[in-house]
Amino acid sequence: MLAAAMSASATAVLFLPAGVGVWAAHGLAALSLLGRARTAAGRVRLRLALFAGSVAAGGFHHLAVSQLPSFQRELAGGRHFGPQLLAVTAIALCLVVAIAGLVVAVADGGTTLVGLRRVLDGWMIAGSLLTLGWVLLLHRADQSGDAFGSLQDLARVVTDILVFGLLVALRYSLKRPERTATTVGVLALVALSASDMLRILLPAPGTWYGIPCAAACSITGLLLITVAPWLAGGTSVVDVDQRIMPVVGVVAAFVPVAICVLALTAHTMVGGRTNVVPLVLAGSLLIALGIRQGIIHADHLHITREATTREALYRTLVDGTRDVITIVNLEGRVRYVSPAAHHVFGYRPEDLLGARLPLYCHPDDLAPLMQAVETLQQEAASGIRGPGHCVSCRVRHANGRWRHVESTISHHTEGMIFSSRDVTDRVTHQELLEHLAFHDALTGLPNRALFADRVAHALRKRTTRAAPPAVLVMDLDGFKAVNDSAGHAVGDALLIQAARRLQASVRAEDTVARLGGDEFAALLEGEAGTHPSRAKDVAERILSALTQPYQIAGNKALVSASIGMTLALPGVTPDELLRQADEAMYEAKRAGKGRIRMHHIPQPRQTGQSPSTEAGQTATPLQASDEPAAHGLGQHPRAAGTP
Repeated sequence: MLAAAMSASATAVLFLPAGVGVWAAHGLAALSLLGRARTAAGRVRLRLALFAGSVAAGGFHHLAVSQLPSFQRELAGGRHFGPQLLAVTAIALCLVVAIAGLVVAVADGGTTLVGLRRVLDGWMIAGSLLTLGWVLLLHRADQSGDAFGSLQDLARVVTDILVFGLLVALRYSLKRPERTATTVGVLALVALSASDMLRILLPAPGTWYGIPCAAACSITGLLLITVAPWLAGGTSVVDVDQRIMPVVGVVAAFVPVAICVLALTAHTMVGGRTNVVPLVLAGSLLIALGIRQGIIHADHLHITREATTREALYRTLVDGTRDVITIVNLEGRVRYVSPAAHHVFGYRPEDLLGARLPLYCHPDDLAPLMQAVETLQQEAASGIRGPGHCVSCRVRHANGRWRHVESTISHHTEGMIFSSRDVTDRVTHQELLEHLAFHDALTGLPNRALFADRVAHALRKRTTRAAPPAVLVMDLDGFKAVNDSAGHAVGDALLIQAARRLQASVRAEDTVARLGGDEFAALLEGEAGTHPSRAKDVAERILSALTQPYQIAGNKALVSASIGMTLALPGVTPDELLRQADEAMYEAKRAGKGRIRMHHIPQPRQTGQSPSTEAGQTATPLQASDEPAAHGLGQHPRAAGTP
């Protein structure tokens, strides 16, 4: 961008009439600032408008001393007061308006102390440069004897120096992505200062390959000012910068004072004259430094009070929450544990300090916990701050019981921070709801939904070499009479005892369920389903157990059972298997109750094959029934508990 501005300025001074390019560039920069001000609002618009007025006044100053013929004739005739007064007025207006715009900018964000500190920083930078320039002016006056002429030459440089100081202070008050416009503005001030210095050092217009150097520098700086407000940060409001001053910032404040002292010392050592101006400038810098350091100290005290208040607030929040806050370093050692740990886990926080992860975690839950920790360690090593990780695990309480815990693990300045919550009650309640959804509330046995799922699972895991599962459906004969005569409480007690007898009659890996009312079912897997005779043994054991007398509240109750059986053939579905067992159970009821029936499997009849017989209260062999069942599973018209 600087190269482009220099190229444009060189082209302008070569092809435009002499002296026209500079004040034309002033006008272009003023119009650009005004145009940008129309798109802004509030104090940003005021700031840009003041900058535009300053640039316009600078253009008028250049026009007054270089372009108006009447001024040139007065200078030639020796009458200097008129044109000099107008030129000095214009440059003074340029100075005052520019500084006002920058003061508005630096005071636009942050606290009053921060804004005042920025203004003092700008003055210290500008004051040190002014002192150095004045010393050079005195040195030149000692050599030429014309102090007033030297002061007149330095007047334009004063504006650039003061604006430059405030602009540098403003740049470091902005966020990094918003410094582009201010950086270009600083470069513009450097170019304008170079132009004014060239006019001082080269009374006759200096040229380089035919290009007027002073005019080229002026146009370059003005073109940079033209584009600056349209760059990033051109209309940004100054944000609150880092209020805690780093060590470099504190030390840098002494640099302007050191420059003043060195400049005055060097001028005195070479025998130069010293007047009141550099002494006043140096004194003002010392005063500004003292005020600035006092502001920093006061602001730090205010920050300390704010930090103490925030710390007390956060400690109240942390100590008052039921969540356990744990800070762990990247090596896995505990650095801090909130007081809630004693209430939730029974451990005193001070006893956990220095311990390593995992803390009392269940062995089965270690893998996801340590995986989340390793992920955060890798992110911290690579400088990445990814999102937090949620981990559920069980933690051993001080009393030896396991508590269910949900933890959110996030990055922390010291490593990782764990926010852990005891969710044991919620998990227990959820498990209870899941249990009630798939278990009978009265007997605690699996219900119809869970039993159907177990049957489907048994059919899925069956292989060609594995024994086919068998399903038994049984109904209590005579239960309705007991329930109606003795009452529902006795009926419920009878159902509970029947459920316990069913569980005792099968193996632990088999499934017993209550389908509804007084209807139960059993799923036999493994050896029990290898052959109908083995399933028959289990059915007979169940029938014998269910027909034993029931002792309930000092009374004796007698019921029997009708049992239907079926074996899972290849290709059968869970619904079909349950329907077949239900059909066999109704076949047993029609045959006289208290019996066992195997579901009829159609096979080609061979010569001499005997018809099916009953098995139950008699010791007759179990065979398939030839009589079809009348109803399917769950579709029979009788009510639950009907004998």
